[in-house]
Amino acid sequence: MVKNPIPLAQVKAPPTTSLNRSLTLPLLTLYGLGVTVGAGIYVLIGVTAAQAGPYAWIAFLLAASVVGFTAFSYAELATRYPVSAGESAYVDAGFGRANLATAIGILVAISGLVSASAITVGASGYLGSLTGVEPSALILGIVTTMGLLAWWGITQSVVVAGIVTVIEILGLFVVIGWSMAMTERLGVSPKDLIPPLWGSHWMGIISATVLAFFAFIGFEDMVNVAEEVEEPRRTLPKAIIYTLVIATILYLATCVAVTMAVPMEALAGSSAPLALVFADAPEAMQISFTAIAVVATVNGVLIQMIMVSRVIYGMADRGRLPAGFARLSVRTQTPSVATAFVAICILGLSLFLPIARLAEWTSQIVLSVFVCVNLALIAIKRRAEPADDHFSIPLLVPVCGAIISVILLVVSLF
Repeated sequence: MVKNPIPLAQVKAPPTTSLNRSLTLPLLTLYGLGVTVGAGIYVLIGVTAAQAGPYAWIAFLLAASVVGFTAFSYAELATRYPVSAGESAYVDAGFGRANLATAIGILVAISGLVSASAITVGASGYLGSLTGVEPSALILGIVTTMGLLAWWGITQSVVVAGIVTVIEILGLFVVIGWSMAMTERLGVSPKDLIPPLWGSHWMGIISATVLAFFAFIGFEDMVNVAEEVEEPRRTLPKAIIYTLVIATILYLATCVAVTMAVPMEALAGSSAPLALVFADAPEAMQISFTAIAVVATVNGVLIQMIMVSRVIYGMADRGRLPAGFARLSVRTQTPSVATAFVAICILGLSLFLPIARLAEWTSQIVLSVFVCVNLALIAIKRRAEPADDHFSIPLLVPVCGAIISVILLVVSLF
């Protein structure tokens, strides 16, 4: 039994301060794709291939199906409660427990901080290979630059992120096109991409699915800029669905192309698997693609900064965190205190923790949040509240989302 559920009017009430509503459907979709694609496909093909071999593309397809349930849950909740710190508001409305809602909001913020730190470490590695500069200096430069962009303004920073996202996607098209145009492919043949219906290989595919799941983390960041979206009840569901569909198509096409072009042994052991496609390409193309990979990872840092600062701002604006975090810049109308705090935290984590530990923590925190968000929607729908102008899904969807998220969380812990 839910005790003292939060009234809808309280969750939906406009904040005491006002963010600028300027994000359109294309910008919001590019925002979602930027964090999803930038932090995923550029590194994860190698690890999934190590687990699933030539069937890695199936792992990505299964992961997309798994994530889809929770994505639809987010789409409904984002249109019911289009506010910053979305997950915290959803749990607040579902269970009426302030402490739980605050804990979920803090978990979301921590996941963004840890994820951005992992991406920052990866970006510094790519940049170091091009410039020879010390990683610590590069980390400081990346975090400072992205922090200033995030403070500059939501439209400006998302436009920059959107442009970079287009570059990321074009980079994947180059990978796919170059792989298909190669006269001598050293990977598997097309017939080897289809797995037998029975066999031990399915254990590897399932293990790879858990890894591939993390390549789809990012769509949930979109709900945390809801207060800066034009017509959020119409725009948010479309942007979430478009992000998931486009990312899935890009992942599948890239995965198939790369596994056909690169020897499986080399692919499975590489931390920069997409670069292997250009091993015999002209040096200028190799450098160009490495630069694109750098830009892709840096873009992920910017988008995570924007998301976490909005979560902290939204929670402070509703009294869940110190009021100072809700302070907006007079010049840019962005949460300046929250953005500075986020940048300092990312800098500290990036300098002192290894990337593997950061990535592992991110995935486990996000799965925990997914479980709570799906359960919150189940509680809300079971109360059969009066119909409102929002996107709606069957009750079975969040039920499946909660169950699958629990299974993945348990698997990731062992």
